[in-house]
Amino acid sequence: MNQNIKILHIDGNHPLLWEQLQQAGFTNHEDFKSSKEEVEAKIHDYQGIVIRSRFKIDKTFLDKATHLQFIARVGAGLESIDCEYAIAKGIHLIAAPEGNRNAVGEHALGTLLSLMNKLNKADKEIRSGHWNRESNRGHELDGKTVGIIGYGNMGKSFAKKLRGFDVDVLCYDILDDVGDENESVRQVSLEKLQKEADVLSLHIPWTSETDKMVNADFINAFAKPFWFINTSRGKNVVTDDLVSALQSGKILGAALDVLEYEKLSFETLFEGEKPAAFDYLLHAENVLLTPHIAGWTVESKEKLAQTIVDKILKLYK
Repeated sequence: MNQNIKILHIDGNHPLLWEQLQQAGFTNHEDFKSSKEEVEAKIHDYQGIVIRSRFKIDKTFLDKATHLQFIARVGAGLESIDCEYAIAKGIHLIAAPEGNRNAVGEHALGTLLSLMNKLNKADKEIRSGHWNRESNRGHELDGKTVGIIGYGNMGKSFAKKLRGFDVDVLCYDILDDVGDENESVRQVSLEKLQKEADVLSLHIPWTSETDKMVNADFINAFAKPFWFINTSRGKNVVTDDLVSALQSGKILGAALDVLEYEKLSFETLFEGEKPAAFDYLLHAENVLLTPHIAGWTVESKEKLAQTIVDKILKLYK
């Protein structure tokens, strides 16, 4: 039966994905170089497509995919897909947030500790020949209140990593009853989180509701200055407002794995003149920047692929 299912892979992934689908009887084809238009011209031949983030799967693409049964994205989010239109056409959507949630949780904790203890700043100074102790006095995480916005796979993974610290963990989510009382994570209103948090970590998708969510009004609603971690999506944050808050001291430091300026493919930042806010981030000592790698580990590459395989096999079981 599966040999009648042709799958087009348009991004490279861990080889186990291809191998296990082939072993299960599916027919695999790859095309890592053709333009979106060229792929559209032949997508009617396929029942499945496996992507990361090479291009957006929009209505035009879906209208040409007349035999498509599933879209599998080897990643956590589905914002590069017109999900509503795909579902209306009876296409199954598959993502793999389980595959890189541990990596994201570890990355968020690692960057938070680096930020609070000024590790990146101190390392840079020593390499420049400066031995500054007092100016690199850090802050301890114990005793702080950590606020997590978005308590799904990623938010829960970060909370799990915090268990070894004497911290109060609060979560806010659009869904009810997602908190883990037995894990000492309390679900609260956004207002209560903003009142109590010393640290804010974002773990939310990019949607019309979360676009530019972290703006001046949102930041100023926090009662205390706070550290800010973003491993979700760059466009959830208004970078100009973030920079203003860093300058005023309302945000004590920021660890940013994602940026507002990223292209949809996540492979590049921007073309042309560098935005002034980004230039500030590049030179700020209390800012830690990484190139969208929170979920990008050796282990997660394999786990993401395995999760996708398992879900495709379950679909056709």
